[in-house]
Amino acid sequence: MTAPLPSTPPPGTTARRNPWLTGRPLAQPPERHLYCFPHSGGLPGEYVRWGQQLPGTQVYGICPPGRGGRAAEPPLTDLDAVVRELLDDTEFVPPYDLFGHSLGALVAYEVTRELVARGRPLPERLIVSAFPAPNQARHATRLSDKPDDELVAALDERYGGIPPQIAADAELMALLLPVFRADLTLLDNYRHQTGEPLPVALEVLGGDADAVTAEDLEQWRQLSTKSVRVGRFPGGHFYFRDDPAPLLSVLARRT
Repeated sequence: MTAPLPSTPPPGTTARRNPWLTGRPLAQPPERHLYCFPHSGGLPGEYVRWGQQLPGTQVYGICPPGRGGRAAEPPLTDLDAVVRELLDDTEFVPPYDLFGHSLGALVAYEVTRELVARGRPLPERLIVSAFPAPNQARHATRLSDKPDDELVAALDERYGGIPPQIAADAELMALLLPVFRADLTLLDNYRHQTGEPLPVALEVLGGDADAVTAEDLEQWRQLSTKSVRVGRFPGGHFYFRDDPAPLLSVLARRT
């Protein structure tokens, strides 16, 4: 079972539970840390489980308001607010990497930009998955305003859909759809602000059958002054669900 983890307290203060961080604390002090940003409507537990296959790595799932243990909180619909509230509450512990899948890739990218702006310790790598470079023009149809049935159908068409066992549970869908809608509002309203490329190494990943194309991924090269590696794996938008090994091998790398 995952649970909120303590944040790093300022000197002379007591650690408190940080609602943004979900994970399974390691028995031994970790060698490194991996912070995972979930996809639209996603739960952090899906990513926390990877810690079992990444020895020495403390894996945290980022849990925004409105889901998981924070289901009673209203979800955020503005990316600036997500970034600000997360960083006001959370210190990322070096050495660390950030990983984001789909919408999570965009959030992790903007978090990294804000870390640079605040002069905070930076990740060794920003690992982004299944999302086009944010500085490119978006032409996708708005989804956040669609009625529930059209929204579910559009999610199925664009991203491969909601798992059948979840879609068949009316009560669970009633809880999840507001989270999907909030996340998609965040995405629909996003506008990239021009700035300096990141002084952080990038790993850019995707599935070879995803709607996010090889060219979409290659455009990330414009957004870093450090090394950029681009890789595609067999599969669609959630390529790692069928075979997590290739992604886990990237996450396990230390450079």
